Amino acid sequence: MASLVSVTIVTYNSAPFLRRCLEHLFAQNYAPVEVILIDNASTDDSPAILRDFESRARVVYNQRNTGFAGGQNQAIGLSRGDWVLTLNPDVRLTPDFISELVTAGEASSEIGSVSGKLLAMAADFEIPKHPVFDSTGIFFTPSLRHFDRGSRTPDHGQYDRLEFVFGVTGAAALYRRTMIDDVSIHGEFFDPAFFAYREDADVAWRAQLLGWKCIYTPRAVAYHVRSVLPENRRSVAPLLNMHSVKNRFLMRIKNITPGLYIRHFLPITARDCVVVAACLLREFSSLAAFPLVIRNLRRSWAKRRHIMQRRRARNEYMAAWFSRQQIAGR
Repeated sequence: MASLVSVTIVTYNSAPFLRRCLEHLFAQNYAPVEVILIDNASTDDSPAILRDFESRARVVYNQRNTGFAGGQNQAIGLSRGDWVLTLNPDVRLTPDFISELVTAGEASSEIGSVSGKLLAMAADFEIPKHPVFDSTGIFFTPSLRHFDRGSRTPDHGQYDRLEFVFGVTGAAALYRRTMIDDVSIHGEFFDPAFFAYREDADVAWRAQLLGWKCIYTPRAVAYHVRSVLPENRRSVAPLLNMHSVKNRFLMRIKNITPGLYIRHFLPITARDCVVVAACLLREFSSLAAFPLVIRNLRRSWAKRRHIMQRRRARNEYMAAWFSRQQIAGR
């Protein structure tokens, strides 16, 4: 019998994409699938669109915006699947996306998450003639910045092999239920203190520390309308930029090991100085991140103790992932 896959989607003013995302989701050639939709108090037409799908999905309408992390935790808590696919409403799946992800993930019990090949797509939701990468997995640099492999580069077949990667972008991430249960802290898979941005990288780092692997399969193809990129930071909502700054430090508090910090102390500190200076000199709205870091310090440190007490990965293994190169094929 095929494994049940739960697809969890969190919407917030997602009306421009939502209907088309769901239509492609329900056209998947894989079964069984259950769909759980959480609307985070949208003020656009998202609730009206969701009502059209209530016969095919479980839909919850929140009275307040709990963020991507909170909404996904809520959806995951309602799900029953052996695998959970977190899906953004601005993603268009090809018909065999889920089946290819599950095939790759079930090749080994060590695999806790699976990344497909995400290609960039414009807001018209049409497949582009010339494929350009959105993400083929997450990688980290020595300065603790994380990026999507291949982002905004043309697809010339350079990511056409099955290989291990550090983690998977939360826009379309398949997670094994046993991994979710193993890495969750007090029943929370994504850290609700993050609210939005970097929560997928935080999960990837924690999963690696606890011995889980992430595999990338080029056979699972989807298209993503990505609005947040490092180069367009000035056009991003100030609140999201603030959470980005906050979460850079919360993620480190929880996950970094002393050996890794010492090894990359100079690039980490240099990047910290750039971030702080930018907040002081230009991005004033992000200064609110630092009181929030202090407010969450005790809880984040408690989560760190929980992670480190159960850590399975060796220092050398973790250090190899934080490289100037996009690590692959491990």
